[in-house]
Amino acid sequence: MPGQPRDAPGAPSALAWFNTAPAEEAERALLACLRSPRWALRLSGHRPYPDLPSLLAASDEATYDLSPKELTEALAAEPLPALPDGTYSAAHTALTAAHTAYEAKFGHVFVICLDGVPEEETLDRVLENIRSRLANDPEDERVVAAEQLRRLARERLPAVLGARGTALSTADGPAPGETPPR
Repeated sequence: MPGQPRDAPGAPSALAWFNTAPAEEAERALLACLRSPRWALRLSGHRPYPDLPSLLAASDEATYDLSPKELTEALAAEPLPALPDGTYSAAHTALTAAHTAYEAKFGHVFVICLDGVPEEETLDRVLENIRSRLANDPEDERVVAAEQLRRLARERLPAVLGARGTALSTADGPAPGETPPR
């Protein structure tokens, strides 16, 4: 597929690297996607994966299975959403107030997957979501936050594995049950 990164000649594919890497190294790479030791152990322990969609499906399943305590730990390790340069200074007051209210109510940082959101819409999307999610009760928000973590892990997996010096193509399309981006 045009525009998709390709593996360097003679280098193992990112998936081949992941499938054969020592468990500790694979787990370290996975923890860069989602700071859940059990999630990383589970994905590492079920290797090899035949293709990227299989790895992403296993990631989804492992994320859905996080206990409330594991979810809390993963949320505690999440950074604030990445926003365009200058956003925090330009909207500092609104974002600070929204993040403070969110953390006070739910006890963890606000997480959101911004995959596919155009940069110029990022600030509006974050503010809109944080304000609407403040209306959730804690249990409903835990479900929403867990889904956002799942999406973040799914987004980060190919990038982290590709950063290992090899390319991981997503040319196979979306994972089962997911609609392709538009």
